[in-house]
Order: sequence, then structure tokens, then C-alpha cells
Amino acid sequence: MKILRGAGIVLATLVVLAGVAYLNRAWIVLKVGKWTQPHIAENMPVTWQQGPATAAQPPGKRPPNIVFILVDDMGFNDITFNGGGVANGAVPTPNIDAIGRQGVNLENGYAGNATCAPSRAAIMTGRYPQRFGFEFTPTPVGFSRLVGTFKTPGSTHPPRFNRELVKDNPKNVDDEAVPSNEVTIAEMLKAQGYHTLHFGKWHLGGKKGTRPEDQGFDESLGFIAGASMYLPENDPNVENSKQDFDPIDKFLWANLPYMVQYNGGPRFKPNAYMTDYLTNEAIKAIGANRNRPFFMYLAYNGIHTPLQATKADYDALPQIKDHRLRVYAAMIRNLDRNIGRVMAELKAQGLDDNTLVIFTSDNGGANYIGLPDINRPYRGWKASFFEGGVHVPFFLRWPAVLKAGERYAYPAGHVDIFATAAGAAGAKVPADRVIDGVNLIPYLTGLSKDRPHQALFWRSGAYKMIRVGDWKLQVLPDPNKVWLFDLSKDPTEKVNLAAANPAKVAELMAELKRQDAQMAKSSWPSLLQGPIPIDHPLGVPDKPGDEYIYWNN
Repeated sequence: MKILRGAGIVLATLVVLAGVAYLNRAWIVLKVGKWTQPHIAENMPVTWQQGPATAAQPPGKRPPNIVFILVDDMGFNDITFNGGGVANGAVPTPNIDAIGRQGVNLENGYAGNATCAPSRAAIMTGRYPQRFGFEFTPTPVGFSRLVGTFKTPGSTHPPRFNRELVKDNPKNVDDEAVPSNEVTIAEMLKAQGYHTLHFGKWHLGGKKGTRPEDQGFDESLGFIAGASMYLPENDPNVENSKQDFDPIDKFLWANLPYMVQYNGGPRFKPNAYMTDYLTNEAIKAIGANRNRPFFMYLAYNGIHTPLQATKADYDALPQIKDHRLRVYAAMIRNLDRNIGRVMAELKAQGLDDNTLVIFTSDNGGANYIGLPDINRPYRGWKASFFEGGVHVPFFLRWPAVLKAGERYAYPAGHVDIFATAAGAAGAKVPADRVIDGVNLIPYLTGLSKDRPHQALFWRSGAYKMIRVGDWKLQVLPDPNKVWLFDLSKDPTEKVNLAAANPAKVAELMAELKRQDAQMAKSSWPSLLQGPIPIDHPLGVPDKPGDEYIYWNN
């Protein structure tokens, strides 16, 4: 009897504990990352590999250096280049603007995808990432569970978490990776004699064989995950903004460390605000490599959430009264200043004229920060194929080759960076696989008058998009919707022509299906579908009739 009574007590206790765990499942998901974080050491100095003491050839006689600056989640309206800017132009971006004004502005520059990791995969390989199964952004299952079950107040459309597919997902997010047999831009340039350097975010795989130091980079300083803290949350020099309506924000604040690694070594703390720190080290690396050709992939995590600014930059913007907008604006101020420091160092080292600098963002600005104007004049956000999600700032500057102040109107994309770098360096692109991108230099110098692409293609699960000439088609089965836009007359996608022009829909649908048939199945399933309102940010209540998409990831 005592045994049975004891067993009953144990069973009852387990039931209670299970109930408590269920009711607090979101809290547990948020805390598990902190509980399982590995040890992070104090700051360690990085000694960059030194190039030759003297140059075998002067800068103008050797292959150009290539500096690729990729920022994270920058909206089209976050810079002042086109006359806008964050907070109605309260934060000028003279250093980013100068890259465009001193080079070529790709007026119709397109991200490789509407979220970060597939875009980066397109950049690194020159191929649509769907060709090799890298269709969705790598995220832990806990992230998908939280985002797929958290319904933002005021949202009409609930998210979905496909728990039945968890069994088909890799056990470790590090296994969600670009296959090691893909040829990266770093591997190609390293074979051409370039010293290759990576700074900041990677997000293309963390298992052996897929990390940056395994994928062609001689030196890598940064983090594998898709985001990072800029400073510890309670640092006396930081100003934070948290968005309670955003489950992504909740997950990041609870789970992200403040750390970097050098070539896969021990994790350690930076000694400054992350954007400042990465710039400090990039400047040292430029000095170390001034006498040999180098490729630098400078992948800032700015201005991705969590929103954290230095107090100095925040205090410099007292005219911005909204706290969240002020923190965001201060991050842009800091980012622009640091990009200016990199450009100044190239000039100080005598490398300015013969360095190809490419600047772009991995995708458009995110709806989940709750700021309405970051992608103006375009509709849509990160995670949508409306122009706000994929039409990004995109500049190429190479004074020795490209005329200053040029604007190029034909569509080009992130898939072109690989072949463009190859063309500049005198390297050959791989001949054993389809390369979707082209070398843009002949187009930008006027040697070729044709369009670089007749068609550009995007896909994330069931959500697909194609641009053919100036026509753009988006298709999505849930909601069952087809959008057709003539971007030559309607660049901001105000008038859906699908019902009025079924012949054009059929024509583009045929091309979309032709492109889609060439792609591989995703290497891991989509665990969540998230609703994205097209015309207002998260945190603003939905209204009846609002257009929206469900983003697969």
C-alpha cells in the first residue's frame, strides 16, 4: 500500500511539473540558451598574419584588392543616398553615400533572398541557394517553436509551428549549412593568390567543413550564428531597445552571447561595441596585407536586432524623441562612421584607387523592429518578396576602372558578386556547375549594352517570385494569391495587374516553373510559417483587408 501511495505521489508530482513546464514553455525556451552557453574568455588580442614587408608590384600593377562590405537588415531608406534617411534624414550617412557617389549605384540591386542566410549563400557561391538545398535560414528548433507559437497582439493571422517536421530537422543548427563541396568566393580568390579575410557574421554552417576557415578564408574573426550582442546588456556604455511584441527579439535577448572567435579558436569577448571592434580589427588587417592582394569580407551584424547603440551615439541624437527609433538611428550613425574609417584606411595605405569596394545589405529592413519608414518608398519587409524585402542599396566603387557618379538601371543581384569578383581578379568561375551570376564590370563600363539577366528567381518554400524584364510575379498558395507588377510603370507595387493581364501571368508562371524545376529540395524542412503584413510593421494592429504573406522558414 505504501509503495502504491508513494508511486501515486511521484506520478502526481510529475503531472504537476509537466503542467508547470507546459505553462512556462516560452520562458524555458528563452532561458535554455543562456543555460547551455559555453565558456567565453576575456578579450584576446588578434595577431594578423603579416604579408610581405615590401610589395612585389605597386598597387596599380597587381590584381585589385576586393573589399566586400555587407550590412545586416538595412532598409532602402536607412541611408541618405537617395534623399531620404532614417528619422526623416536626421542621421546623414556620408561615408556609405560616398561609396555610391564615387562609384556605380545599381538602382535595381536585388538581394539573393529576403532573409539573411540564403542571401549570403548566393553571395558566397554565385548560385541560387536553392540549387544546393540552402533554402531556409538556419535557426534552432527552439527559435522556430517560439516564433511559430507566439501570436503578436493585434495580429489577425496566427503563426504556425510544424512540430511534426521536427523529426526531419538536423539535431544541431550547425548542420544546417552550405555544402562543403560548393566553391566559395574565398576559395576561388585564394586559389588566385589572394589572402582572404572574414569579419563578423557567417551564418552558413558551423560544423567542420562548413565554417569560414574551412571554406576558403585564411583568417576569420567573428561569429557563426545569425546575430550577436553588440555589448553586454548591462554595460554602462550601451543603450538598449526591446520590442515586447516581437518573439524574435525575445529569443535574441535571452540567447545571444557577446563573443567572437578567431579561426575557430576559443570564444572570447570583444573589447568594444561590436561594430567598432570589427572595424578596429579590419583596419589592422588592411595594414598587415597592404603589400599583397587581399579579399576582405566585412560582414557587420549592424543593424540587425537586438537594438543596441553606444550611449555616445544615442546622446548625439536628442532631436529624435522616440526611444526605439533613436537607438536604431544611433546604430546607423555608428555603422556609417566605421565604414568611413575602413575607406580612410584604404586611402592611407595607398590602396584606394585599385580596390574594388562592394557595399550592400543582405535583405531589406525588418518589420519586427516596429519602425514604419525604413524601406520607403517600397512596400514590404525582410521575409517578403515585395521590393521592400529584396530591393537593397548596392554600390560598386573601383576608381581605376569604374567612373564615379554612374547609375545603372538594369536589374542585378547578389548572385553577381561572385562572378564580378572573379572578373576583377582574373580568376575563372567553376565550369562544373551552373553559375547564376555574371561579371558586372563589362556592363558597368559600357562594354556590354545587354541586360545582365533576362530573369531573376527567388523561392522560399511555397512562396516564389520571378522578375522577367520589368515584369514581376509573386505567387503564394496561402493566402492563395498572385501578384503581377509592371515595375517600369509601378516600381512601388501599388497596382496588382494579375486579374487584368492573365496572359502575362501565364507567361511569367511558365518561366518561374522552368527555373523552379532546376532547383533541389531543401536540405531541411520549414518548421514555421510567419505572417508578414505588407504595409505596416509588427506592433501595429492588422486591419480587415490588409495584404499579407506567410513566410516559410
